[in-house]
Amino acid sequence: MGNKENLGYLIFLWATLVVVVAAIATEQPPFERTKGINGLEKIIVRDDRGRSFEVYLYGGQVASWKNEKAEELLVMSSKAIFKPPTPIRGGIPILFPQYSNTGPLPSHGYVRQRFWEIDSNPPQLPSNSYYKAWVDLILRPSQDDLKIWPHKFEYRLRVHLGTEGDLVLTSRVKNTDVKPFNFTMALHPYFSVSDISEIQVEGLQNLNYLDQLKNRTRSTDHDNAITFKSQFDRIYLSTPNDIRIVDKKKNKTIVVHKEGQVDAVVWNPWEKKVEDLGTEDYRRFVTVESAAVEKPITVNPGQEWKGILQMSVVPST
Repeated sequence: MGNKENLGYLIFLWATLVVVVAAIATEQPPFERTKGINGLEKIIVRDDRGRSFEVYLYGGQVASWKNEKAEELLVMSSKAIFKPPTPIRGGIPILFPQYSNTGPLPSHGYVRQRFWEIDSNPPQLPSNSYYKAWVDLILRPSQDDLKIWPHKFEYRLRVHLGTEGDLVLTSRVKNTDVKPFNFTMALHPYFSVSDISEIQVEGLQNLNYLDQLKNRTRSTDHDNAITFKSQFDRIYLSTPNDIRIVDKKKNKTIVVHKEGQVDAVVWNPWEKKVEDLGTEDYRRFVTVESAAVEKPITVNPGQEWKGILQMSVVPST
């Protein structure tokens, strides 16, 4: 075979390799679409190391996140009600377009009580190998929803597992209306811990917060870390991107990384009665939420807001 033929053969191999790599990069990830509790549809996504997550189409709500040892990293209430229109208690609820009762809408908005769809035309994946297993969901308001909040939007949610088993939720809210709108929001993960009285939350010292047990009175947290001895419900303002939940009993630290949401909510109800929460459930979880509360986010017509919540588990040092 001459040099020209060799060169032609190499070019052919290179072109074939490019096509194969491109096909792999654009291939939709395998996931299982099945029935969950009370027949509600859910998506199960697994990576090649046995790590997984589950997300219900009702609420677009992540209900499970497991590591390679099949250990559950989120908490679902033992009394969770999987029956619309009741929101699901546990996992990672999406609170949009209003956080709590900070505005005129129903508390925490309404998207956690709507049926989302699998996105048939999702945003392009980044050109790297970080995405191992994922699913894309989308929600658009119905005519009835527009009577509650008169703004047209597309909420795209990508849930994916990273190379180290971290769970990432990427939210994109596009204004498809002809006028600007404002919203507040939070992603509300119920993180599994050994015991609420044994953990601490780090990274929020010397920050201002609104105490939701005292009509959102503004105060400053001067403690080195947050510990829990009673009911706790605070909105921390202008927070760093990384917050840590240190669980020495389990020898693990949960790192909560957020982008596009400057506030953070830390909550545990302690022994306060919550209708759809088991009596002892409070011992098993803490919520550290990525949030935008004090300063609403504005999205102009045709524009899009993007927010990221990345959760990872590392050994405690």
